[in-house]
Amino acid sequence: MSAGLFGLLDDVAAIARLAAASVDDVGAAAAKATAKAAGVVVDDTAVTPQYVHGVTADRELPMIKRIAIGSIRNKLLIILPVALLLSQFLPDLLTPILMLGGAFLCYEGAHKVWGKILGHEGHAVPVAEAGPEAEKTMVAGAVRTDLILSAEIMVIALNEVADQSFWSRAAILVVVALVITIVVYGVVAVLVKVDDVGLRLAQRSSPTSQKVGRGLVTAMPRVLTVISVVGTAAMLWVGGHIQLVGLDDLGWHPLYDFVHHLEEDVEHAVAGIGGVLGWLVNTAASAVYGLALGSVIVGVLHLLPFGKKKHAAH
Repeated sequence: MSAGLFGLLDDVAAIARLAAASVDDVGAAAAKATAKAAGVVVDDTAVTPQYVHGVTADRELPMIKRIAIGSIRNKLLIILPVALLLSQFLPDLLTPILMLGGAFLCYEGAHKVWGKILGHEGHAVPVAEAGPEAEKTMVAGAVRTDLILSAEIMVIALNEVADQSFWSRAAILVVVALVITIVVYGVVAVLVKVDDVGLRLAQRSSPTSQKVGRGLVTAMPRVLTVISVVGTAAMLWVGGHIQLVGLDDLGWHPLYDFVHHLEEDVEHAVAGIGGVLGWLVNTAASAVYGLALGSVIVGVLHLLPFGKKKHAAH
């Protein structure tokens, strides 16, 4: 009887170890997939604060909460089922879909760059007006933008774990969706409240608190500008890299081979830091290609009837 009991305990322990290993595998794969989508995550973080610009301080966090809930719904109820079904039954479509998303990132990045050069904004910023209807409109606009960015994040993540089983892919994508949403909207919540904290500190009697408070208020516009620039660069880099890898996967190799050989030449030419320099070269080349492709798309869309109307409105 005792031998049977110990055998059962051994089996339970083995199952527990297997389950723990599976959880570790899912966590590691989710971390890798999340890292690959980092460029889009940065842009998502940079875009969202614009939707609460000009809103009264007491409504900022409730609006961010509503946008975050909409983002979770986008990822889990719309994007996740569609992505899993495609990966299960039409896996050959993942690369073209990923490239379409990459082209959108290149377009968005190039649109921002040319918007800065020509004096227009890269993203339309909703006008903050009083009243619940205006707030509802702004939240709906933010959730629509999030749907596009979230779709790209989830497809990038899915592409990284395409060799996993169906249920492993599902678990990994759920983890990615939750982690990215918490990180993005947690950071956004902190960003939009830092200036309020700075104002409170500036109103205290302590000279040190006042100095810190004024510093926070002064620094935040610059911080948001830096995040926006980093987000734009990340979009061009990620979008361009997706395009280069996708073209290579589809059988057209020249561009990918050129960038890959350039990266290898730099790695071998510089001892010690060659790997870092090679990565920077690859990143810069991907970003340049992303800017070129995005600029072409911006130009083509500008020539279309709706593009002309939009330009005339500006």
